Amino acid sequence: MINRIKTDKAPSAIGTYSQGSKAGNLVFTSGQIAINPISGDMVTDDFSDEVRQVLNNVKSVLEAGGSSLNNIIKLTVFLTDLSQFNVLNTVFEEFFPENPPARSALEVSALPKNVNVEIEAIGVIDD
Repeated sequence: MINRIKTDKAPSAIGTYSQGSKAGNLVFTSGQIAINPISGDMVTDDFSDEVRQVLNNVKSVLEAGGSSLNNIIKLTVFLTDLSQFNVLNTVFEEFFPENPPARSALEVSALPKNVNVEIEAIGVIDD
């Protein structure tokens, strides 16, 4: 059985998709961008702050599905400028100081709403 995730602690979907899906003991987030779910504003003035907002959105979707940042199996990161990779890593150290999850990072030509980073996650639910 598949359950769709909907939470007001993360931005609403900006297209025809769910914020995430729960299947068995796995939670799959849709790609999250730097929309503040409270104000609806984009957080793109500072790349570090943008990554923090995206990771907080990922966290909210995971938690709504019964998982957490600590239970992420895999992250996929899409960047419009791979030269920001070191900044990305610095912010990731804040969120994942020990035992970081598996991760891929790809440079893409563009992302929705002209953001600089989008992140999707797969997390496991503790039994």
